[in-house]
Amino acid sequence: MPAGFLLNGLSIIVIDLLLAGDNALVIAMAVRSLPRRQRRIGAVCGSLLAVVLRAALTIFAATVLTYRYVELAGGLLVLWIGLKVLVDAEDPPGRAQAPRRLLQAVWYIVFADLTMSVDNIVAIAGAAHGSIPLIVFGLGLSIPFVIFSSNLLADLMERFPALIYLGVAILGKVGGDMVLEDRFITQAVHPTAAARYLLDAALIVVLLVAGRRIGMARRKQAETPA
Repeated sequence: MPAGFLLNGLSIIVIDLLLAGDNALVIAMAVRSLPRRQRRIGAVCGSLLAVVLRAALTIFAATVLTYRYVELAGGLLVLWIGLKVLVDAEDPPGRAQAPRRLLQAVWYIVFADLTMSVDNIVAIAGAAHGSIPLIVFGLGLSIPFVIFSSNLLADLMERFPALIYLGVAILGKVGGDMVLEDRFITQAVHPTAAARYLLDAALIVVLLVAGRRIGMARRKQAETPA
């Protein structure tokens, strides 16, 4: 096997692992409210589907990058996941049907992972130099790392609920950055660095306050006798 092929494969693995942190956090937040067994099923299914689709998108990376609104839609979904996590944190156990939550979590993972992975797609496409086997190999090898990381994060948030707020704050920043990095927004608004910081801070505050209040109101309503 040529040394160049092995070096390119190693480069793809390193790139994918370095850029997978945000994805693992989103997966952890999406499956956090599921029972432990379904949490693992959701993380595995969502990650596998996302990686398969991401591999296909990596092959056509040049085309993907021409589309506007991709990162905008992904950023809004990440913000929605952050809000939903805080709202669900106040739910009484077992309020929502588990199968519905599982399917919902899988689709959240797939869509968020794809839209968050534009930088990942570009970097891997460049490192693979057009080799489809390398693309599939590099992305496939990242699956165990992402699944392990996301389940570990979900378990930690279950043991230490305060970490939920930290995770939501990070998702607020990630979502804000994705919105501002969308080609439509950058061409229409030309956001400055100061504007990015202000939007990130505002989104973090809005997510934390709104999620907490909506969740408490919903819990109070559920506990009120009919």
